[in-house]
Amino acid sequence: MADEATARRGGTASTATPNPTEAAGSTQVLPAAPARAGRRGTRPGLRKGLEIAFFVTPALVVFLGFVVWPVVKAIQYSLYNWRGYGPMDNFVGTDNFEYVLGNEVFQGALWHNLIIVVLSIAIQLPLGLAIALLLNRKIRGRNLLRTLVFVPWVLSEVVAGVIWRQMLQARYGLLDTLLDSVGLPTTQQGFLGDTRYALGAVMVVLTWKYLGLAIVLFLAGLAGVPEELNEAAQIDGASWWQIQRRVTIPLLGPTVRTWIFLSMIGSIQVFDMVWILTQGGPAESTNTMATFLYSWGVDRNLIGVASAASVIMFVIALVFALTYQRFVLRRDAIDYVPRKARKAATR
Repeated sequence: MADEATARRGGTASTATPNPTEAAGSTQVLPAAPARAGRRGTRPGLRKGLEIAFFVTPALVVFLGFVVWPVVKAIQYSLYNWRGYGPMDNFVGTDNFEYVLGNEVFQGALWHNLIIVVLSIAIQLPLGLAIALLLNRKIRGRNLLRTLVFVPWVLSEVVAGVIWRQMLQARYGLLDTLLDSVGLPTTQQGFLGDTRYALGAVMVVLTWKYLGLAIVLFLAGLAGVPEELNEAAQIDGASWWQIQRRVTIPLLGPTVRTWIFLSMIGSIQVFDMVWILTQGGPAESTNTMATFLYSWGVDRNLIGVASAASVIMFVIALVFALTYQRFVLRRDAIDYVPRKARKAATR
């Protein structure tokens, strides 16, 4: 009553205005107090960090010990004239790099690596793709054929290299024996001993050895192609070749680009098969960068020169990898947007 009288006289009540929700009979819910970050709140985050460290630390230690540390030591050795024993105190700076880059043997080895890169892609890509498309069809003995084409890749390089070296040797080799049996001329030094045929013979062995990996990767990519697309194209009247050309092969693009990357890096670093077959000969005709650094580092004990060659090979492989990833593999990323679409979006 006093409040009503005061309101009639134009005054104000001495008490605060009640909350409308309280006047309606509802209960006011106060905001909950923030939870304190006590010991129980920090345990899940700490436990997660310990789990991550537990699984990452072994891999990180292996990576640092077998990748980063050897690269650092190779860079250090390349700056000294050192033979692998005694104190490493003869600092020569970049003289080893200048010597390697100006060496005709290393220049020839670099050229041979580029030839192997180009020929590996040019030969294995169409051949592997054709065999994969054939083995992807429903034919009798398909599983057996898939196993047979993958067997060479499973064999170790030492075993495969020794077998092929025996087959390609002069006079008593299997290939010379077959040529002589049909009346064709044979080589005097064997295919691996003749400078005209040595690199070609090495490429034949490399193709036989690593073609199975390309076929298996392409078959895995073909397994991910939706069968509904092929059936729809077949209903529309497309032939088998048109289906492969317009549907299957374009969808196989990411797998093909990944295989090209692996083949390119492997061709730059190829060593074991070449060394077992020819050891870089005859007359340095099959030398690669890896056989060059091994020959100069192990046979001649020029550790500084060999380390400089290894650093150069590492830089070349790294440049190839980064360039290919930047301009080719980038299109396979999930968030990749073509340049034309980006330009259209900015207009």
